[in-house]
Amino acid sequence: MSGRPLDEIDYAVLYALQEDARHNTNAAISERVSVSASTVGKRISRMEAEGMIRGYRSSVDYEKVGFPLQVLFICTAGIAERGSLTQEALGLDGVVNVRELIRGENNVHIQAVGASNEDITHVAHELDIMGYTVTDGILMRNEYDRPSVRFGTDTPSG
Repeated sequence: MSGRPLDEIDYAVLYALQEDARHNTNAAISERVSVSASTVGKRISRMEAEGMIRGYRSSVDYEKVGFPLQVLFICTAGIAERGSLTQEALGLDGVVNVRELIRGENNVHIQAVGASNEDITHVAHELDIMGYTVTDGILMRNEYDRPSVRFGTDTPSG
């Protein structure tokens, strides 16, 4: 963070954007946090410029768009190549999320979607060719997200 520290208004804006960035206008957020819409806009612009807000994403129901299989691959990658392998895995058709973990074994989780078992098998095969050791593949049912509690009621300083 290169600018001033975040305050309660910044955290409230972040919380509102995490709840629903598409429908939470600057005016709607301003009503919640008791500042002007232009102040909200300036806060958002500053947090975007400083890299605190990295983008806005849609939440896709993969089953409804023709990809009923969602699999979480538990993988191991060497620490030295983990970063480059992560980027390579993100380039695979069907891979929708990659998480790097700070641990020795099972240090990469890769989420993939597919219309068929063949789609999922293809992803697993490609991961193996890249150099991942795939230790497990778990069929996912649902995944749930929510805004950070800290952004809604607390700041990191307490």
